[in-house]
Amino acid sequence: MPHPGGSERVQGSLLAPVTPEYGGRSLADVLPSALAVLGVPGGTDLLGLADELAGVRRVAVLLVDGLGWHQLPIAAPYAPTLAGLTATTGRPLTCGFPSTTPTSLVTLGTGTASGAHGVLGFTLRVPGTDRVLNHIEWTDDPPPMRWQPVTTALQRARAAGVAVTVVSRPEFGGSGLTVAANRGGDYRGAAGVDALAATMLAALTAGTGPTLVSGYHPDVDRHGHLSGVDSVPWRTAVTDLDALLARLVDGLPSDAALLVTADHGQLNVPAEHRFDLDTDPRLTAGLQVVAGEPRVRYLHVVPGATEDVRAAWSQVLGPAARVLTRDEAVATGWFGPVSEEHLRRIGDIVVVCNDTYAVLASRSESPMLSRLVGFHGADTAAEMTIPLLVVRG
Repeated sequence: MPHPGGSERVQGSLLAPVTPEYGGRSLADVLPSALAVLGVPGGTDLLGLADELAGVRRVAVLLVDGLGWHQLPIAAPYAPTLAGLTATTGRPLTCGFPSTTPTSLVTLGTGTASGAHGVLGFTLRVPGTDRVLNHIEWTDDPPPMRWQPVTTALQRARAAGVAVTVVSRPEFGGSGLTVAANRGGDYRGAAGVDALAATMLAALTAGTGPTLVSGYHPDVDRHGHLSGVDSVPWRTAVTDLDALLARLVDGLPSDAALLVTADHGQLNVPAEHRFDLDTDPRLTAGLQVVAGEPRVRYLHVVPGATEDVRAAWSQVLGPAARVLTRDEAVATGWFGPVSEEHLRRIGDIVVVCNDTYAVLASRSESPMLSRLVGFHGADTAAEMTIPLLVVRG
């Protein structure tokens, strides 16, 4: 059986809050640094990769969904290649906030924090409406280039003459999230680790000029959600990931580098640490729209109800969460500077779960969420700290 937090190893400092380290040690700094290595004008080597990657003309970036830095020791017995890379080339970064896939994919793709790009959570209220946008199910409403206005790193690379390819699941091609995060790259669908490895390597070696390939692998996160970190299905997914990494490393050209990172970590939430806002009238009073996800809730309240809602949630959740106003949440620096047009996407109240707690909505959201074991989204070290592995061909 999976253990809460991935095992009893996830406790103490791994449940302490972590602030995103934008500007030198974050997911937002990966592609700007890769662009600098490739000589793209305006690329800034915030991660200090230039010396170790001198002479590199091709860069592959693989984002492994759900593989946090603090999950690496749990994965090591089932992933010798991953363990070896971690020991020899690994360094920790932070993702942005919230520590969730849509936010992180766009943070990686744009090289900016969520306050700039506007994808500030798994689900967000569309301002001026009662509609909640699920970024995973997003197609073309609202238009991706209006909802996420920042030029991507892939667009900047392509404008500088770099050959740019995005490799991910076929079903993700053309989605709103893909357009928001990865516009500027030629999209190649690849289902499964074998196809992902082959397609990434083919794109990496297709030409002779500067090349950037961005790949995405979702399975570790999926099995962590469904069965829990350190469950048997999760271990199998880690073993499959190891085979993918071995193929990519073995196939790297001599003038190429592979950067492996993640969008967030993950922890297991036990049944006794779950609140259900849909079954507690104290948590629904005064609410107009609820967005976010179980570890970070955005509460949009009826006019004049902010203090009453804040007091009720603080009383019910107690030490299980921090309950902040929008202004207080922005002031923490979690989102980086938040543009005026994106402020209203954040709730009037922001609820960030502590420890291994979560707030579910059993009736108003998909029943699948209540059946999940692993979660992420909040600001603990287990969720926020991610790896960067750097491999030269």
